[in-house]
Amino acid sequence: MAENENGQDKTEEATPRRRQEAAEKGQVARSRELTTLMMLLVASGSLLILGPHLIEGLAVQMRAGLAMDPRKMTDPTQIPQVLGQLFGDLLLLLTPLLGLMLVIALLAPLALGGWTFNLSFKGIHPIKGLARLFSWSSLMELVKALIKFLIIGSVAVFLLWQGEAELLHLGREPLLPALAHTAQILGWTFLILSLPMLLIAGVDVPFQIFNYLRNLRMTHQEVRDEMKDTDGKPEVKARIRRLQMEFAQRRMMEKVPAADVVVTNPSHYAVAMEYKQATMAAPVIVAMGVEQTALRIRELAVQHRVPLVQSPLLARALYYNGKLDKPIPNPLYRAVAQVLAYLYRLRQEEPFNRDPIILDDVPVPSEMRTE
Repeated sequence: MAENENGQDKTEEATPRRRQEAAEKGQVARSRELTTLMMLLVASGSLLILGPHLIEGLAVQMRAGLAMDPRKMTDPTQIPQVLGQLFGDLLLLLTPLLGLMLVIALLAPLALGGWTFNLSFKGIHPIKGLARLFSWSSLMELVKALIKFLIIGSVAVFLLWQGEAELLHLGREPLLPALAHTAQILGWTFLILSLPMLLIAGVDVPFQIFNYLRNLRMTHQEVRDEMKDTDGKPEVKARIRRLQMEFAQRRMMEKVPAADVVVTNPSHYAVAMEYKQATMAAPVIVAMGVEQTALRIRELAVQHRVPLVQSPLLARALYYNGKLDKPIPNPLYRAVAQVLAYLYRLRQEEPFNRDPIILDDVPVPSEMRTE
C-alpha cells in the first residue's frame, strides 16, 4: 500500500481539489493504447475509402516527374521551382489523410483524461526519473509492451500466411490496379490489427484509470489539512456564519410588512404569518424570533399596520413546531384559523388598533404546547 514520507498509509480517495491540482500540473489518466487504436481505425478507414484516389494521384505525380524536361533539372535556377511544384502537389494530395491523422492524434487524449497543457519543468529530475524506470508502473508498461508485441506480431504473421497467394498475385497485375489493390490490402490489414488493439485498449484503459486514482490517494492527515485550508480559519468561518445569519434575518424582516398577523407571547416570542387564500393551502410562517428579534418583528408589524395577537400558548407552539417559509403544522390549523377568522370579523367592525389583541381561549393541542 502506498505511503507518504511520514509513513502514513494513503487510504483516502483523492478530493476534487486534489484532482484539479493534478490536472493543472498535467497529471491525468492517459492510455497510449487507446490513441493507437483510434489512429489505426482512422488509417484503415482512410485507406479503404481514399486508397484508390491516392494511388491515382501518386501515379499522376510519377508520370509528371518522368515526363519532365531534363533541361530543367540541369538549370540551377529551375531546380527549386520544379522541386517545390512537385512537393506542393504531393502535399496537397496527402493533406486529407495527414490532416485527419493529425486531428485524431490531437483529439484522442480527450477520450481519457481530457486536454491538458503544462510547460512546467519542475517534474524534470534525473534521479527521480531514473527511479521511475524501475518502478512498478514501468514494469507493467514493459509487460504490456511485450504482450502487445506478441499479440500483434502473431496476428500479423497469420495475415501474411493467409494472404500469401494474394500478395504474390500483385506482381502479375498492371501497375495502377496493383497499387490500388495494395492500398485495399493495407486498409483491411490495419482494420484487422485494430481488433487485438481493441482488446489491449480495453484492458489498458481501466488499468490507467486505476493507477491514476491510486497515485492520487491521500492520507487522513492530508485530507484534514486540505479541509482546513479549504474551510479557512475558525474565526473566518464564524464571521461567514454571522454574516449569513444577518442576511437571512434581514430577508426575514423584509417579509413582515406583507404578513396578515403576528402572534406574540407577549414580549419573548413573535411569529408572523401570511395567508393568501387563492394561492396558499395553509398559512405560511414568514418570520419568527425571540427577545430582540421578536421585538423588531412587533415594531415592524405596528409600523406597517399588521395586527398583533397576544396568545402565549399559540406563539410558543408555532415557534417550536413551525418552520420558516413553511406552512404551519397540521395540528395548529384550527387555532390559527380561529385567529384569522376573528381578525377578519374585527376588520369589518373596527379600524386598525396598534395595541395587541388578547386571545386566551385559542385551542392549542396538548402535544403542541411548550411551557
